[in-house]
Amino acid sequence: MAKAPLSTVKPNHFTLIISLICLVLFALTLTSPMIIDTNSIFKFEHDAIANGQIWRIVTGNLLHTNAWHLVMNLAGLWVIVFLHELHYKRHTPKLILLFISLCILEGIGLYVFYPELKAYVGLSGVLHGLFTFGAVMDIRKGLRSGYLLLLGVVAKVAYEQYFGASAGITELINARVATESHLVGVFAGLICALFWSTVAYRFKYRK
Repeated sequence: MAKAPLSTVKPNHFTLIISLICLVLFALTLTSPMIIDTNSIFKFEHDAIANGQIWRIVTGNLLHTNAWHLVMNLAGLWVIVFLHELHYKRHTPKLILLFISLCILEGIGLYVFYPELKAYVGLSGVLHGLFTFGAVMDIRKGLRSGYLLLLGVVAKVAYEQYFGASAGITELINARVATESHLVGVFAGLICALFWSTVAYRFKYRK
C-alpha cells in the first residue's frame, strides 16, 4: 500500500505564519486607534473574559508590549521549534494543534488561578509550554538531553516564582514580566505531553 503524502505545510511554514500574525498585530498597535485598537480588542483582560469575551484567552498570547518583547518572543519560538523539530517535521498538524492547545490552556490557567492578573500579553507562557512539551518528548524517545532541558525549565520557573524576573528584562519590554504565565506554561506543556502519550501512535515519528 502506498504511503499517504506528507503534509505540504512544514513546521517552519507554521512558525512563519504565527510570526507574521504577531507582526501584523504589533504593527496595528502602532496605528491604534486610527485603524483598530488591537490591545483593547484582543489582549488578555480578566474582567473582559468574565463578561464573555473569551477570544482574549487565545489572542492575548499573540500581542506584545513593544518591539523588544516581540523580537525576543519570536526568536524564542523559532529556536524552540527548531530544537524539537524531529517531533513535528513529519506531522505539522501536531504542532498546530499543540500551539492552539497551549494558547487555550495558558489563557484558562491565568484566568482561573491568577484572577489578580488583570491583563497579560505575550508568547512567553506558550513558549515555556512548547519547551516543556519538547523536553518530555525527548525523554520519551530516549534522549538524555530531555532530562536536562526539563530540569532547566523547571529550575528557571521555580527561581522566578521566588525571586521574580530579571530587572533588565522588565525594563527592556517596558512591563512587568508575568512569571505566572511561565508557570502556567510549564504545566500546560506537561498536560499536553501526558495527553499525547495516549495517542502517540497517531503522530509516531518515522525516520
